[in-house]
Amino acid sequence: MQTNRLINLALSALVLASVTSCNDKKVQNDKPTNEEATHSKTSLSNKPIVLQRADPFIYKHTDGYYYFTGSIPTYDAIELRRAKTIGELQNAETFRVWEKHKSGPMSRHVWAPEIHYLDGKWYVYFAASEEEDIWKLRPYVLECTGQDPLHDKWVELGQMQAADADPKSFTDFSLDGTVFEHKNKRYFCWAEKTGGQFAASNLYLAEMESPVKLKTVQFMLTTPDYDWERVGFWVNEGPAVIKNKGKIYITFSASATGACYAMGMMEADEKADLLDRNSWKKSRYPVLKTNEVKKIYGPGHNSFTVDENGEPLVIYHARDYEKAVGDPKVVPATDTRPLKEIIADPLYDPNRHARMMKLKFDENGKPVFEFN
Repeated sequence: MQTNRLINLALSALVLASVTSCNDKKVQNDKPTNEEATHSKTSLSNKPIVLQRADPFIYKHTDGYYYFTGSIPTYDAIELRRAKTIGELQNAETFRVWEKHKSGPMSRHVWAPEIHYLDGKWYVYFAASEEEDIWKLRPYVLECTGQDPLHDKWVELGQMQAADADPKSFTDFSLDGTVFEHKNKRYFCWAEKTGGQFAASNLYLAEMESPVKLKTVQFMLTTPDYDWERVGFWVNEGPAVIKNKGKIYITFSASATGACYAMGMMEADEKADLLDRNSWKKSRYPVLKTNEVKKIYGPGHNSFTVDENGEPLVIYHARDYEKAVGDPKVVPATDTRPLKEIIADPLYDPNRHARMMKLKFDENGKPVFEFN
């Protein structure tokens, strides 16, 4: 393979990994404490609810428990925890339900797990690469053999499968898959890069045939169009879905994962064909971005849930300081780079903490994201 091709592939992979800082300003050492993470319900807003968990996802089940998962700093396993309240999640017992393979598929970069309860069974969707090809990320699925996702056995169902009519899905750098239902149909939304000069990461959408297979040809929901989606890298990733007053909203994250990381939003009428690009309208500006006054840097990769009273919440991650610094303690032993290169790699800065925000709506029912 030609040298230029290798370079382009490496850059393409970094689009979603986003392992560069957005700027070179002085590091701020405002690290959160466990005390901060266990505030009462009235003071949790925008405070860390689970420390060192990026890409946070919460599923509130019919048993009344909040089930939490997210990317762990070592990117080598999937962990679950549950609690009766969001404030109790930080100190809840953690269960490691799956660990990466030693080699081959699912042996490196275990990222952005989500837990869903579909058709009476528990599933986890996540992305992982290979120790031999660390940027060969693909979406994979786990299924729980019982009704207790913390204690019952999980089995691997393999890679998410493309529709028979569209075998090209998931053949390139793919991750951040999420599942939602609408009008008796189930959809899969995920991020996947494309080739070319800028190697953009786009969001795609398709109807699902089963929990592990698509039914329809994928369609591109959004590509990085605006300047705020192209800082460091051209990125759209991390989709999350919420419905309100006849509309469907899909939030997503954009740009490199430093302080420039920000959230945008797509919207469509609930009666529209969700697989038609013309059904969707995209926000011109980010709906959530860094707030230096509150020391919330690079907010993004959110999910939605509700509080104990049924009020909607946004769960997202962010750092408390501007410039990310890699921590050698979380770097895999197979990474033999010089120490100075590892420290300069923000992919291994573990301090993206899961946070909570109360979700508001404007007079038209559109979500409003505000730091309280």
